[in-house]
Amino acid sequence: MVTQIRGLAFILMRRVITLRTPCLDLPPCASQTLVPMAHIYMHFDFGADEGKAQEARHKLDVWKQAFRLDKKLQYKLDRPEEADDENDDEATDDAEVASSSKGGAKAASKKDSGDAAQDAAAGNVSLLVRLYFSTHERLSQQRWLDRIPTEEPFKSASPKVIHKGQAGFEAAVKQFADLG
Repeated sequence: MVTQIRGLAFILMRRVITLRTPCLDLPPCASQTLVPMAHIYMHFDFGADEGKAQEARHKLDVWKQAFRLDKKLQYKLDRPEEADDENDDEATDDAEVASSSKGGAKAASKKDSGDAAQDAAAGNVSLLVRLYFSTHERLSQQRWLDRIPTEEPFKSASPKVIHKGQAGFEAAVKQFADLG
């Protein structure tokens, strides 16, 4: 009787194993994730306020670390390079003139601090945030979409949310790729 039970158990185990293994003559199964992950971009324009942009960047870093949003929340700062290049050329010319005269170090430091203020005033600093949640995380995605624009450093930066299919989405994707 015991041998019959063991034999029956062996037959059942063999059927379970054969049901789990894929058959080589069948086509492969389709992917279970049918819908690709959606990107949502948020554009924040801080104007000339570099301090607010750095505060917002720091807040995003804290959120990424605290909520483990490494790949799901990414951002890039956009600073205009043309204004920086022009001001750098002017700063080197001013530094050469100041160093040739007496008391050049004091004059150069004053001019450098003035150039730094002009750099901040000349360029518009913007922040581009990408949310990249999978389809089963829609609630988390919606919570972050609601939360980020209402927090303090982002509130004053004229937030603009760009979903897939909206005008400007392709430009945001290209801009995000170019900033990297």
